[in-house]
Amino acid sequence: MNLQRPNANECTQTVNRSRNVSPVSGICTRCIDGCRGNCEIFKSSFRGREVIYPGPFGTLTAGGDKDYPIDYSHLNIQGYALGAKGLPEGQNGTPDNTLFPMVDTETKYGCGTKVKMRVPVFTGALGSTDVARKNWEHFAAGAAISGITIVCGENVCGIDPELELDSKGKIKKAPNMAQRVEQYRRWYEDYGDLIVQMNVEDTRLGVAEYVIEKLGVETIELKWGQGAKCIGGEIQVDSLERALELQKRGYLVTPDPSVEAHQKAFKEGALKHFERHSRLGFIDQKGFMKEVERIRKLGAKRVTLKTGAYPMRELAMAIRWSSDAKLDLLTIDGTPGGTGMSPWRMMEEWGIPTFYLQSMTYQLCQKLAAKGAFVPDIAMAGGCSTEDHIFKILAMGAPYVKAVCMGRALMIPGMVAKNIGLWLEEGANALPKTVSDFGSKVEEIFVCYEDLVAKYGRDTVKEMPLGAIGLYTFVDKLKVGLQQFMAGSRNFKVCTISRDDLMALTPEAAQVSGIPYVMDAYREEAEKIINS
Repeated sequence: MNLQRPNANECTQTVNRSRNVSPVSGICTRCIDGCRGNCEIFKSSFRGREVIYPGPFGTLTAGGDKDYPIDYSHLNIQGYALGAKGLPEGQNGTPDNTLFPMVDTETKYGCGTKVKMRVPVFTGALGSTDVARKNWEHFAAGAAISGITIVCGENVCGIDPELELDSKGKIKKAPNMAQRVEQYRRWYEDYGDLIVQMNVEDTRLGVAEYVIEKLGVETIELKWGQGAKCIGGEIQVDSLERALELQKRGYLVTPDPSVEAHQKAFKEGALKHFERHSRLGFIDQKGFMKEVERIRKLGAKRVTLKTGAYPMRELAMAIRWSSDAKLDLLTIDGTPGGTGMSPWRMMEEWGIPTFYLQSMTYQLCQKLAAKGAFVPDIAMAGGCSTEDHIFKILAMGAPYVKAVCMGRALMIPGMVAKNIGLWLEEGANALPKTVSDFGSKVEEIFVCYEDLVAKYGRDTVKEMPLGAIGLYTFVDKLKVGLQQFMAGSRNFKVCTISRDDLMALTPEAAQVSGIPYVMDAYREEAEKIINS
């Protein structure tokens, strides 16, 4: 494992002064009186709880960098010299009908009205964080034109400054949510879906009632947790009035903005912001089943569940209860997740890493299937960013895993392309060399630009948020890379990918995943050939 330094990280803008550091504490071996900083203990001595979170808030995404004993790099993909699965009926593989662009990357999930996606990926929950709010238009349009699902995360309605509640404390009007739905639907093309996620506060405010009845949203996602943290979601609030308003709406706001000392600290500048937190959820099967039924009666066509990096007990509950309720999708999010403002050390040290969590998931699904029970469609999340991740996760979880949920990897392209547009508004000279090497106009910079023009027309493409074009371009890269892996492993449809298409590079990875060790994979067939 790589050296981990618990007392310094770029995310918290801290660093050890000394070259030599105690590996357990992360404290410099020679900590001197008079040091000018800037390890985490040094910074925490005067900024305290601020240092729990990555910063500067609102301008970054953050992901844990702990190096776990086993991850997906400990698997490799099998390539074959014969055979072809998933070709049109009646066709045998030939060099002419197995070109990699012929690979079909479409997938679908759901029980009744299934959702089709052009590529087996979808976004993580883009909720009330500043990064999600400021870039939603780019993410939503990009997901729509890419033909993938986008998840609108928790607390969007609850933090809306223009939120209007009725006499019963339920949502009457939530303009930001309405705008988000409209921005997605403008570009929607019958592939993918808009999922609205709910936590405890969202349920109390009546988010499901509002988005289904007033906005026509078809899919609601219940949330148990995520891979980045084991507590509820949070954002930072830089206004005392706003903090008091959110506290009045029922949120936990810390430090308590109603306390005079905290108000004085804020006004004097020592306290820079407040934190708005969500409550912990508590689950029981009866209540869960009742809530699923309630949402369906409201008119939801699909109900999904998002669960986090909890132990196998909670994982089994998620799988079994999703089976009993006939949910349309179960998304399982492993450590280390992170798209917004999760506590940094929690992101590093809490929860089950994705590789292990997926191995548990497969084992439990196998047991459920052996009983003849319904196994829900599953998506895995937690630190995925490339086409090989997609293939390995689909193969390792076959036939149950239908898609991969990507958090930061699908946010970054939207932000990059948005910023390219802002730089271009300042003039071509404002472009960083990493971009200007490819041109000084969007038509030159974005490799997929003319493809979009051919499909939509130049005038329509000019109306697209530039971040949407960035997201589309990145998804196209994932699609082509996945097609190449699939063609090499002779899989021409997503549904034909199997665990046989993987090998474990270490005995430990084989033991955890159940994937054959590289020295054992296909050994029996090989020996038959040699001995024939």
